[in-house]
Amino acid sequence: MLANKLGNPRLLQISFHTFRHWKATMEYARTKDILYVMKLLGHKNIKNTLVYTQLINSEEDEWVCKVAKTVEEAKQLIEAGFEYVDTIDGIHLYRKRK
Repeated sequence: MLANKLGNPRLLQISFHTFRHWKATMEYARTKDILYVMKLLGHKNIKNTLVYTQLINSEEDEWVCKVAKTVEEAKQLIEAGFEYVDTIDGIHLYRKRK
């Protein structure tokens, strides 16, 4: 067994639910959209999904920030997954989680 080979008995505790829980937590961290995570998991009651919001420390969010001066630059950033934040002195600010 992998757990024995690696000398890590905690690997025996990993189940399908562990991966499901990890995926839901990562999707919430990425999107901050609890309704999306609720739909992804197939939950009918949002209370069952809210547990994933408690696992993320938003104080530690790290961002990649970019600026766009033209419509083409803005389009490229949006297509790359960046979200619009603000406009300062005609410069559009975008961000994306690392």
